[in-house]
Amino acid sequence: MLELCGLHRLQIGPIHLTADSGSCIAIAGKSGAGKSVMLRMIADLDPHAGDVLLDGHACSGMPAPAWRRKVTYVAAESGWWHERVGQYFPADADFSTLFPSLGIPAEASMWPVSRLSTGERQRLALLRALDPANRVLLLDEPTSGLDGESVTQVEALLRQQLARGTTILLVTHDPKQAARMASRQMELRDGRLKETKR
Repeated sequence: MLELCGLHRLQIGPIHLTADSGSCIAIAGKSGAGKSVMLRMIADLDPHAGDVLLDGHACSGMPAPAWRRKVTYVAAESGWWHERVGQYFPADADFSTLFPSLGIPAEASMWPVSRLSTGERQRLALLRALDPANRVLLLDEPTSGLDGESVTQVEALLRQQLARGTTILLVTHDPKQAARMASRQMELRDGRLKETKR
């Protein structure tokens, strides 16, 4: 279970929220409402007041790298610092299974990052975030630049993660996607998180 306990930064918060394991909560809000800031607070990437608990264990009582292995943020535009795609994945990664799940050929592991399209970067950023230690995925517009087929593939992958007990907070501007994926829908407005559909 993920619990946000009075999370606060700048004009965002305090935010209180409880999310069960294996559940998806869709979060909407106008541009600039602070959705990305909220996700970054949960991942302990930005300084904040309040705390976040995962199965009763506080973020404040855990080293940041250990927390982020369990609670992983995938930005709308992820950073890329290695030259080749395969360098972002474990040495034993099975690219022949992993990459085609999101419509990317296995040989892309050998490609230079500079060759990737925006949509390929978006899908690979999600794949590289997946880890057996993941308990929570914080996804910031993970399908915003994708075509319909790629959106379907990403959503299928996310449903697999939900079935494994992963909690997903999904920032999306697509109400149809929110309806397909989420058991709860919320909106961040005026710094507060409000339930819209359950």
